[in-house]
Amino acid sequence: MTKDTIQAARDEARRHLTGDLLPFWLTRCRDDVNGGFITHYDRHGRDTGDDQKSLIAQTRSVYTMSAAHRAGYGGGVCADFARHGVDFLLAKMRDPQHGGFYWTVDRRGNVQSDKKILYGLSFAIYALSEYTLATGDTRGIEHAQAAFDLVQRHCADPEHGGYFEMFERDWTRCGPGRGGGDRKTLDVHMHLMEAFTTLYECTGSAAHRRALVDDIEILTRRILHPQYATGIPQFWADWRVAPQIKFDIVWGWDRFAEGGAKPHAGDNTSYGHNVEFAWLLRHALDVLGEPSAPFEPVMRQQLDHAVKAGIDYEHGGVYVEGPHDGGPAYDTDKEFWQQAETLVGMLDGCLAFGMVPYWKAYVQVHRFVFDKLVNRDVGEWWPLLSRDGNTQIWTHMSHSWKINYHSVRSMIQSIARLERLLAR
Repeated sequence: MTKDTIQAARDEARRHLTGDLLPFWLTRCRDDVNGGFITHYDRHGRDTGDDQKSLIAQTRSVYTMSAAHRAGYGGGVCADFARHGVDFLLAKMRDPQHGGFYWTVDRRGNVQSDKKILYGLSFAIYALSEYTLATGDTRGIEHAQAAFDLVQRHCADPEHGGYFEMFERDWTRCGPGRGGGDRKTLDVHMHLMEAFTTLYECTGSAAHRRALVDDIEILTRRILHPQYATGIPQFWADWRVAPQIKFDIVWGWDRFAEGGAKPHAGDNTSYGHNVEFAWLLRHALDVLGEPSAPFEPVMRQQLDHAVKAGIDYEHGGVYVEGPHDGGPAYDTDKEFWQQAETLVGMLDGCLAFGMVPYWKAYVQVHRFVFDKLVNRDVGEWWPLLSRDGNTQIWTHMSHSWKINYHSVRSMIQSIARLERLLAR
């Protein structure tokens, strides 16, 4: 590792962000007919014609454009795109009767699923707060705060702490099992942490600070494995560990058998989630103005677990899932978002704990991304590759769950961290 290698990594990331990723989205995603963003593209970057706009895809696109503008990219164009997305969110996806945002609408904004799903609401808070920070448009924070208030009123569990996640339109909790009404998840509580962080950064409100602090406590005391500090995916309402199952409403491309429990459901953890958790927690503490030292043993355990068990030192990249104790990975495919979050997390490790062993792990993922994961014909990332990166298991460039959020954010965040390493 030399200054030249760090600079080369930064320059490659910057070229990719400004020459590939942002142009991919800025040249095709804005829907000037119906409003909002078109988010379904095939391997060639062509609109598939799918008639759906999901809360996840719309809010993540608002976040991406806002964050890119706040980081200094796009020359004002990204801010205009973000404003366009907010206009659609408020006009077509906000529920004027019960509050909050619908789960999915069609291209024209007609409601398809009117459920209130906390995963989506967390991204509404995150995106709208980032939008105000980026542009100064107070509509963003006004509606982010309104969504926060609804979440606190309807979703918070006063008995056991944390939040329930699946609701009907009128905030009646969904049924148990596949309905998801009796479960709590790592995924949602982690994304609430990033949402509350950005909300508090925007408002400085004591209520928003307290919600963030409480969520961090739930995450670190309830959701992480007590011995290994790795993330446990699903829980019952009282925080007993629950086997990971598929919900009727999902927010990712489901990867396990229809109707059955996930393989290794009692002992599996996501390397990408663990590393993402570590860097999001450090960022939350920075925004809170709190010292990171009390949490650094946890963050280091999470990073070291991925370094030991998740990084593929033969083919590059990071695996999908494995056991909590750091044994051999269960799922050795390479998924786009896990690569994105591991880039950022390993650079955080370099800055916080030293270059060894995190720089080597970063390079393994960096090279896999740029040599295998980027679809050079269009500039976005393949969603899922085989372990060696030579087989494209999924080929879409985007749909309701795979969007610009992970790829663009990873480049913005990685460039900033590589600059900090260079400044040393």
